[in-house]
Amino acid sequence: NSVYQERQECYAFNGTQRFADGLIYNREDYVHFDSAVGEFLAVMELGRPTGEYLSSQKDFMERKRAEVDRMCRHKYELMEPPLRQRR
Repeated sequence: NSVYQERQECYAFNGTQRFADGLIYNREDYVHFDSAVGEFLAVMELGRPTGEYLSSQKDFMERKRAEVDRMCRHKYELMEPPLRQRR
């Protein structure tokens, strides 16, 4: 049996947020999206066709690039301590 998984993560560094979306096949990352790069990149040769295909889909990539705003920024705003928000 083959297992496909997706892992989505948000990162915060020095006031900026990044969104990462990794596609996993049998417990190995094979392609990932990083909002700092703005496209899918192959982690291994198996991921090259998938990364190229996904990165060529303009509407899909537009939505994927917006994920950092939709998925991450509001989470970090909710997690900020109340005292920090008063500044």
